[in-house]
Amino acid sequence: MSQLSFTGHTVIVTGAGGGLGKAYSLLFASRGANVVVNDVSQAAAQKVVDEITKAGGKAVTNSASVTDGEAVIKTAVEAFGGVTILINNAGILRDKGFKNMSDQEWDQIMAVHLKGSYSCAKAAWPIFQKQGFGRIVNTASAAGLYGNFGQANYSAAKMGLVGFTKALAAEGARFNIKAMVVAPMAASAMTETIMPPEMLANLKPEFVAPFVLAITHPEGADANGRIFEVGAGFIAEIRWERSKGQYFKTDKTFTPSAVQEKWEQITDFDTDPEHPQTLPDFDIKAKIEESSKVSENPQGSPEVHFDGKTVIVTGAGSALGRAYALQYARLGGNVVVNDVNQKAAQAIVDEITKAGGKAVAAVTSAEDGEGIVKVALDKFGGAHVLVANAGVARPSAFEKLSEKDWDDVLAVHLRATYKCAKALWPIFLKQKYGRIVTMGSQAGLYGLPGLANYSTAKAGILGFTKTLAIEGKKYNIIANVVIPSAGTAAGLGRSGINVEAVKEEYVAPLVGYLSSDSNEETTGGIFQVAGGWIAQIRWQRAGGHGFPVNHPLQPEHIVAKWKLITDFDDDRATNPGSTQEAFMQIAENFGNVDEDAASGSDSNNPYADPEDPEVIANAKKEVEEPVEFSYTERDVILYNLGIGATEQELQWTYENHEEFAALPTFGVIPQFQASAGLSFDFLPNFNPAKLLHGEQYLAIKAPIPTSGELVNEARLMEVLDKGKAAAVTAIVETKDKHSGKVIFENQSTVFIRGSGGFGGKRTGKDRGPASAENPPPKRKPDAVVEEKTLPIQAALYRLSGDTNPLHILPEFAAVGGFDKPILHGLCSMGISGKHVLKTFGEYKDIKVRFAGVVYPGETLVTEMWKDGDKVTFTTKVKERNTTVLAAAAATLVNPGASVKAKL
Repeated sequence: MSQLSFTGHTVIVTGAGGGLGKAYSLLFASRGANVVVNDVSQAAAQKVVDEITKAGGKAVTNSASVTDGEAVIKTAVEAFGGVTILINNAGILRDKGFKNMSDQEWDQIMAVHLKGSYSCAKAAWPIFQKQGFGRIVNTASAAGLYGNFGQANYSAAKMGLVGFTKALAAEGARFNIKAMVVAPMAASAMTETIMPPEMLANLKPEFVAPFVLAITHPEGADANGRIFEVGAGFIAEIRWERSKGQYFKTDKTFTPSAVQEKWEQITDFDTDPEHPQTLPDFDIKAKIEESSKVSENPQGSPEVHFDGKTVIVTGAGSALGRAYALQYARLGGNVVVNDVNQKAAQAIVDEITKAGGKAVAAVTSAEDGEGIVKVALDKFGGAHVLVANAGVARPSAFEKLSEKDWDDVLAVHLRATYKCAKALWPIFLKQKYGRIVTMGSQAGLYGLPGLANYSTAKAGILGFTKTLAIEGKKYNIIANVVIPSAGTAAGLGRSGINVEAVKEEYVAPLVGYLSSDSNEETTGGIFQVAGGWIAQIRWQRAGGHGFPVNHPLQPEHIVAKWKLITDFDDDRATNPGSTQEAFMQIAENFGNVDEDAASGSDSNNPYADPEDPEVIANAKKEVEEPVEFSYTERDVILYNLGIGATEQELQWTYENHEEFAALPTFGVIPQFQASAGLSFDFLPNFNPAKLLHGEQYLAIKAPIPTSGELVNEARLMEVLDKGKAAAVTAIVETKDKHSGKVIFENQSTVFIRGSGGFGGKRTGKDRGPASAENPPPKRKPDAVVEEKTLPIQAALYRLSGDTNPLHILPEFAAVGGFDKPILHGLCSMGISGKHVLKTFGEYKDIKVRFAGVVYPGETLVTEMWKDGDKVTFTTKVKERNTTVLAAAAATLVNPGASVKAKL
């Protein structure tokens, strides 16, 4: 493909004074973008800007905090008139074991990573909406996806950005605003403190930056709402994978003990796992129907109970929290009922005590973790279980989402979960026992439009909980996440309030089992529950692709390998469960070395030429991804008609004719996209508008199938410096996809005006029939064939894949200086090739030079001279006596065969 240009785009990169941000800025600028280099260090930002401007690029600094998104975006608008791409890259580390983490260290991470990304995206959003284009890349990390010791704050923030991104992707799609997540592994000022130098050497930011360009370009890969792990030349998409799960009868026998009994089935990923990526992620009516078929719920042994345990339930004044509190009390636990509503909390306490249970109200904000724990200690003398259930919703379209609504939702959900866990942690450590169940949400998994704040908070809880599970494991502190669907939130609307299966009390059994003594091993997990159904959720990573680490990685390479990067169905997918497992596959790519590149060998480049300057030699080394082409008999007929076959020539227009065949020049069709996709940006002053198709050579290497699946492999073959122009020849081999047999070889030569003077060789090698001059003999032609083209000839030929408007739009043709749309040169070649075939029989190759244009409706005259197995020909337009094909010839298969016998 041609090089992705960002000319006309303005890109804001936050945290761009070094590391990844600097790499992003430099690469975007090198591709023509205007860049705003944001960093709190003005000096660091200025160094990056100086480097860009010195190289001829355009950039300005911005030293505002990312929490002041308006100021960041204002710089772009004032300097460049707008913004099209936002890279939220700014970040800090405040690593600390959870028991020693301070509120300040928590809040600082949340401010830079979450509040900063929200603030900048919010400020850019109206601009993106108005112009109908925007790209946002948010930066997650393996710590967010899998959790990581000593990074509870960072893990929460980075996973929060996943939920935030997915919400923006869902909300922005109708405005052509796309948001994506990159979880990079790269050397930076942050990672220098936690990685050894030998490892950092393999984790260059230059292996991440090209990916970001590939997914933000308008014609790049579509990554909207998706998550990618990138590092050391390895790239893979990750997605959610969900077990088939287990169904339960929704009655009083649906207990934590019943969940315990079926735990193996709940966590079984070997049987028909699912891969939901958007909402709705399941059919609640189908779940209810399946659970209704369950005749009984066998109970595990010993039965789950909470005798002597004190359980704190936040947000317990109603709904799910109430169901949890009542269940714990019923199973013997002491319950601390937290809620900001005193009346509601006391009502639950009264209900429990009336039934003979033990409970106390803790009327305070869930952020008051210390106050809630103090109530537990004062009343019951200890604490053993936390169910972090408190929550609020502040739905709002993103452009209207206020800072207060953002802050409130993150405070109640994410910060409150942190504060309660933090207050309990010393107790849990001392007694070497603790159970934590946090509440996630489908919004956190998949994102929901209008709930960017809520999606962020709920996703953040996932990353936070996974880190608690890692840090707490050796102290018998177990932490898991539950994704509940109950009541009106179950998907049945208000009509579902009275449906038995979606009552909150049928979420409680899962929460109860996870927080019980019976659960001794399951930690760091995510579990979904709805309508009597429970399933587990985990990450699945595509097999991905590893690029050679000794070869410069370019955005175009990534686009070419997109299918591999995102393929979950080729039996290479894995399920990393930790940062260590995730890193292993990245580390394996450290040794991925292109031996030819390492040794300077050109053994993999059959077209290497010692006379080529370095720029040409490097361009020839590039290997494009093969381009597939499939076709049917219908496509063959369309092509044959496009070059003048008639209804009387049934061997070319009727698929059931015993001699049905493609005309030989059909061979130029399968390769067209492959040759057109080669980049010429290595040439000086390359302008596609100054490109002229000069010559075409086609060799027919095998019988032409009338339908099939082909693969086209394109390479640069020869690049000549013609002074003020360049002559570039590309070769495309077209093979049968299944057998690998070569069917066609095409050599296409184009002339690019204004792109010469690069110090290349002026004269090419003799390429045999492909480069022969083929002067016409100085005698009368041995045969002449005339054919009047149809007025609709150009329109008809377009059906074979010609998308150039020059051949159909009058106004476009006028810009090119033509009176009306012209015929594609390959169409003229096909018509003349048909004349050779009908006159002298089959040929094994054909070559032409395009010397003039043909208007549809004009008459083509092909003059032919036969000498042995070679037919030289010239094609003219009769009405204007103008040569349109010159230096043309075909090599016959059977020079002495009778043509009429076959045709």
